[in-house]
Amino acid sequence: MSLTPDQQTEILAARAAACTTLRPTVPALEALLFTAIPVLDHGFIRVVDYMGDDAAVVQAARVSYGRGTRKTTEDEGLIRYLMRHWHSTPFEMCEIKYHVKLPIFVARQWIRHRTANVNEYSARYSIMDKDVYLPDPAHLALQSTDNRQGRGDILDPDTAARVLTLLRDDAEQTYGHYEDMLGESIGLARELARMNLTLNTYTQWYWKTDLHNLFHFLRLRADAHAQYEIRVYAEAMLETVKAWVPLSYAAFRDYRLGAVTFSAKMLETLKKMLAGEPIDQPTSGLSKREWTEFLSALGRSSNMA
Repeated sequence: MSLTPDQQTEILAARAAACTTLRPTVPALEALLFTAIPVLDHGFIRVVDYMGDDAAVVQAARVSYGRGTRKTTEDEGLIRYLMRHWHSTPFEMCEIKYHVKLPIFVARQWIRHRTANVNEYSARYSIMDKDVYLPDPAHLALQSTDNRQGRGDILDPDTAARVLTLLRDDAEQTYGHYEDMLGESIGLARELARMNLTLNTYTQWYWKTDLHNLFHFLRLRADAHAQYEIRVYAEAMLETVKAWVPLSYAAFRDYRLGAVTFSAKMLETLKKMLAGEPIDQPTSGLSKREWTEFLSALGRSSNMA
């Protein structure tokens, strides 16, 4: 992870400053506040601000005037009910703001979630750092033969080394040209010189969202099928959410992250299976892909059907 001396000084100063407030705070998240959590080779996430907690979700759902005196088990039961029945607005009462350092190609995936407030480091005004993402060989894989947007078998060591050399050399060359264009001999405008940088160059942004939309982001990006390079950011964020709203996190883990959804046709197929009826892909009415996904959710392979 690469933090500049200025960023390290800023973090230490922020953590050293104590603020008195009447609003609810969460000690577990306060302990993480401002701290950079490493992700990938040079990236990080850090929580820089938040509002609300589990009690704010409950308060909004009950539209109460205070934080209430009910037992934690009652609050937990309500939160689980809200999550189970896909209620959204109570979770929107909580917000969190992250500072994230990530490769540009990951940022372009991430920005597809258009339910947050984002302010990115501007290469029009500032010079980009030289940090670039170089994957671990264990994450260099062939194109999947059955998934157009996924990975297949891991590259053999020699091919992986060749790919890393290409990535490293290209990044070195393009950043060197970037510096040349910015230098005194050319003096090209920063907004033009930036076009030459590779997509594995790191950028940074502040990303603020509410808990409902954060859960939606994490449900997709922490999924095992998500691209590794964005999934590791989601996994790091999950730990901050667990510290922030442990009751909401537990409900999310059970009803979203660790759950599957069956279509009406899949549910009917499952009922027939439980009744002992012989059923296969053609008789189920499911497409081949649906059938495979259905069996996978049940922990069965297609040759077991």
